[in-house]
Amino acid sequence: MEYLDFEAPIKELIDQLDKTVGIGKDTKSNVNDLKKELERKIKTKKKEIYSNLSPWQIVQLSRHPNRPYTLDYIKNLTNNQFIELHGDRNFRDDKAMVGGWGKIGDRTFMIIGQQKGKNTKERQYRNFGMANPEGYRKALRLMKMAEKFNKPIITLIDTPGAYPGLEAESRGQGEAIARNIYEMMQLNVPILCFIIGEGASGGALGIGVGDKIIMLENTWYSVISPESCSSILWRNWNNKETAAKALKLTPKDMLKNNLIDAIVKEPLGGAHNDPKKIYKNITLEINKQIEKLVNIKSEKRIKNRINKFSKMGIYSN
Repeated sequence: MEYLDFEAPIKELIDQLDKTVGIGKDTKSNVNDLKKELERKIKTKKKEIYSNLSPWQIVQLSRHPNRPYTLDYIKNLTNNQFIELHGDRNFRDDKAMVGGWGKIGDRTFMIIGQQKGKNTKERQYRNFGMANPEGYRKALRLMKMAEKFNKPIITLIDTPGAYPGLEAESRGQGEAIARNIYEMMQLNVPILCFIIGEGASGGALGIGVGDKIIMLENTWYSVISPESCSSILWRNWNNKETAAKALKLTPKDMLKNNLIDAIVKEPLGGAHNDPKKIYKNITLEINKQIEKLVNIKSEKRIKNRINKFSKMGIYSN
């Protein structure tokens, strides 16, 4: 298990517990009382730390290397009842964007999301979860297929942003994302969008228009990352914590500002500490939301979706 800097006190106690258990085995002595006391201290320390996380610490948790990624969620939500579909039928198959048919309970969904990698080789293969234009065009192709067969859509958002390379821009990165936003507004099937990690900029919005926008407890959603914001305003990354606070990017801030609809509670310490629990919580949220949405006529659903996003922000004609 890897620990973040603010988790150092927890790691210290866990190391003490492991050492105590090891000594007990080696010396065949009774260390149960000390073990119970350390377990109590670990639990107390976890509650103390995780109930008072700063926005920057939430950003760090959302990027934890042991955190489940899109394919982990798909595999466990569908019990391996998933058929991946490939390609945008134009340029190539973008490995940073995955999608296909999946069955959750008795209902079939089109599930689409950004996939990061668990090691260096896989991160390069998946382009660190940063999709190219063909990734967004593949996502739109699959959404249109879901509409054709009248199946609801689930998107799983976890990206540091759309790929900003010259080749991506030359193939129409901005157009691809804008087209997805426009088309998703008008799809006549229910759409559930989950932010499961990082929800950065247009890269997230490209698959982030839905009837319900739901964030996991330790995730963030913003027009820009704290580091990039700090770089623009202060010409360095040293003020990323200040930027994270000012951006109001946490789930609580987003819910307070009516930019999302719900927050899914994570296990104490983050989704990676008990993946089975977070899979269960998301499944319950999907079932809860989809039962409401399928009973609304598509015309009304589209109107509600457009109104929902039209009310966001402040602007004048």
